[in-house]
Amino acid sequence: MNNFSKVRSVRHTLSNLFRKGVCKVLSVGPIPTHIAFIMNGNRRYDQKLNLAKGTGHSIGLLVMLTMLMHCCDLGIRYVTVYAFSIDNFKRKPEEVERVMDLLKFTFELLSEKNSIANLYSVKFHFSGNLDLLNEPVKNAAKELMANTANNSKAFFTFCIAYTSTDEMVSAIREACDERRRAMQEQKKTGGNYGLTKPVEVVDIEKHMYMATAPYPDIVVRTAGENRLSNFLLWQTACSQLYSTPTLWPEVNFWHLVLAVLNFQRNHSYLDKQKKLL
Repeated sequence: MNNFSKVRSVRHTLSNLFRKGVCKVLSVGPIPTHIAFIMNGNRRYDQKLNLAKGTGHSIGLLVMLTMLMHCCDLGIRYVTVYAFSIDNFKRKPEEVERVMDLLKFTFELLSEKNSIANLYSVKFHFSGNLDLLNEPVKNAAKELMANTANNSKAFFTFCIAYTSTDEMVSAIREACDERRRAMQEQKKTGGNYGLTKPVEVVDIEKHMYMATAPYPDIVVRTAGENRLSNFLLWQTACSQLYSTPTLWPEVNFWHLVLAVLNFQRNHSYLDKQKKLL
């Protein structure tokens, strides 16, 4: 090992030790259970640095996996990312195909035995209308879920082919279908189920795509945007919204630290608001 490599190794070790120290300091305060990311700014990153189209998305997925590891180190059990909106299918076909190929590659990479999915014992889940995905991407997603089904230390959700309005419509439809089937069964026995059991909020919530995770404590959006963009509208009534002007491919550990510190500063107020619901 040459001197340059030794210096890099020492710097890497010191950096890891410093991050671990920061995580221990943060753990003194309340740690969010669930953090969600709206990963904005990948295309602007390409334009900013005059890079080939798609470079920002490639780097952005690496950042996403790095942020997952940082969240695990901080003890954040649930992580959700807005990976691809239903509205994104309206973009140019070559761009959609490029992103789908990149997602497929990422899912396959995470399915490998030595991936961070198993290193950190992360269980992967997909929320959205997966029927809109092509078969290779859909199969890669299903394989990733199957391969990580027994992991339990952290839970990562890809919101893909997702919008909150589609989620709500799908949940309401399934809740009504479930109630209709129950009414039909009740009628067979001479009961009057339909008059005494209307569809309730709890019936809708259990059919949500995101029913597998608690409501997010923090929603982070990058690239200076302050909109939810049809993301988790049902689940974010009491979430801390954190916006940074940094483009997603440029996000690092310190942006996560600032988001958590902001959450800790407002934790008492947010906790009171949750109790009022």
